[in-house]
Amino acid sequence: MNFFKTTLLLAVLTGILVAVGGLIGGVGGMVLFLILAAAMNFFAFWFSDKMALRMAGAREVSESEAPRLHAMVREVANLANMPMPRVFIVQNDSPNAFATGRSPSRAVVAVTTGIQRILSERELRAVIGHEMGHVKNRDILTSSIVATVAGAIALIGNILMWSSLFGGGRDDNRNPLLMLLAIIVAPVAATLIQLGISRTREYAADRTGAEITHDPEALASALEKLHRGAAMMPMEATPNQEAVSALYIVHPFAGGGMANLFSTHPPMEERIKRLRQMTYRS
Repeated sequence: MNFFKTTLLLAVLTGILVAVGGLIGGVGGMVLFLILAAAMNFFAFWFSDKMALRMAGAREVSESEAPRLHAMVREVANLANMPMPRVFIVQNDSPNAFATGRSPSRAVVAVTTGIQRILSERELRAVIGHEMGHVKNRDILTSSIVATVAGAIALIGNILMWSSLFGGGRDDNRNPLLMLLAIIVAPVAATLIQLGISRTREYAADRTGAEITHDPEALASALEKLHRGAAMMPMEATPNQEAVSALYIVHPFAGGGMANLFSTHPPMEERIKRLRQMTYRS
């Protein structure tokens, strides 16, 4: 079901791109801006792991430095039939974790110092399972494709806006209503769809991680603690941390109300509910 939702949202996002691209230059214009956006995201895809680790302030740790953490990651990797990922630690009291890497053979799992203090070994093992779930589901590739299409829509919308303000004239016979939709509505819709896909992938990683470790209750318990811990001790919303916030297992900043509408993470209550439903069925 999560795969179907992601595919459907990607199809809708592509449809928006085709419609908006036609307004600026027909099929040729749409293809041109898609190529430009793809080039930018190609770079992001190949170097996203290095960029994310640098922005998060993560440091790779050896097995001698963190034997307990390495043993736990190796155990989960074996359960998932995946190669052992590299292990990083983020020096931050806010409890959180993330994974990156464009393929299982290049995977990275990073945890904060804060998460190691508040979770039991069983709960931390479940969190690592969630992060390995992201890698197993190729979510870095999915997010790169989504960013490419959404970025192309935003780029076209910006060009249409500036051409309307400074380049439009009497010879511009484009429908004003369609222009308004392309400039304002389409980029907002693309952003919401992008957020929807991100939330869907979080649900999928929860499920995959619980299946890897055979312990959905441990992940549900961990999410409860992390949600409270991140609220009590949120990360500082620096530009670098904001850039990687979508990667973390729980939203790392303080916020609520309307901010939840544009959150990359699904409601915590629903995530926990779904995991506990898995527990009851098992």
